[in-house]
Amino acid sequence: MSFQAEKQVIREYYDALDNAKGDGITAVLGQYTADNYTWRAFHPFHLQTDSKTVSELFWQPFRGAVTSMQRRMDAFFAGNNFIDDGESVWVCSMGHLMGLFDAPWLGIQPTGKMIMLRYAEFHKVVDGRIAETAFYFDIPHFMMQAGYKPFPDQAAAHMVQPGPAPHDALLFDDADPEEGQKTLEVMHKMISDLGQWNSGLPLEEELALSWHDDMIWWGPAGIGATYTIARYAQQHSGPFRAGLSDRSGTGHIARIAEGNYSGFFGWPNFKAKATGGYLGLPSNDKLCEFRVIDVYRRDGDKLKENWVFLDMLHFFNQQGVDILGELEGVQE
Repeated sequence: MSFQAEKQVIREYYDALDNAKGDGITAVLGQYTADNYTWRAFHPFHLQTDSKTVSELFWQPFRGAVTSMQRRMDAFFAGNNFIDDGESVWVCSMGHLMGLFDAPWLGIQPTGKMIMLRYAEFHKVVDGRIAETAFYFDIPHFMMQAGYKPFPDQAAAHMVQPGPAPHDALLFDDADPEEGQKTLEVMHKMISDLGQWNSGLPLEEELALSWHDDMIWWGPAGIGATYTIARYAQQHSGPFRAGLSDRSGTGHIARIAEGNYSGFFGWPNFKAKATGGYLGLPSNDKLCEFRVIDVYRRDGDKLKENWVFLDMLHFFNQQGVDILGELEGVQE
């Protein structure tokens, strides 16, 4: 099956959006999105169902603050949605929105220097228009580039993250469907192996079922990026499991794969309780949502790289910590 029509819609949408200014952004969104458009995003933007609101709430303030913006994509692929038995087609884009941080945004004070907003986005294309969008972005990393330290206890490293090592994830032309099916199966194996937290194996052995030993986990600011199974277990997966309990099943809305790349997102992906404390927060019994986009690269019969977008601000808010609200001059 070809995804050229859906990919072309998104490429044209990005070209129009990235070159529009002010109210022109509202016009672009109106042109490319469906009448019953659904837009899901991280805190403080959340769920919106009107393209004009999306323009006025996110895009116009962001573009007013981050001038001369350019989109630097590292991944672009599409696929039939496994969750609805292939009835819908989604297009995934991942990379950074780069520009000059020239005016305040969300209470974050400008630097006048280059800055990047790390993002991943899923678009559902129906009859030539965008019916749904999941737009997840790393605001804490944006803050760190501007000189803030939102998370004092980050266990792993964080940096402006590169795209896939082979530099082959911009699938403007459709990839071999058989390769995409292999990638989907490997991702499903990983979800089965790791998603239940009850395999009975030591953590590193469990991870080795689905991951290469030299895997890279490009995590969000607040957790960080880790390299090799051993360090991933030490710096993220182990503390994550120790700090959380009563994990629910997945609530994925879309899972797709094309070529060696795949991804999914949920709203939320799952719920869990921070009964063991997590990221320096006190233990509690509150059931919290985890909003996540994951993008994967397969190498052979295992996964090699994983880019993770997790709504850390929303998680902390649910724990009673309002990171943005504590900034002087924060916008409501």
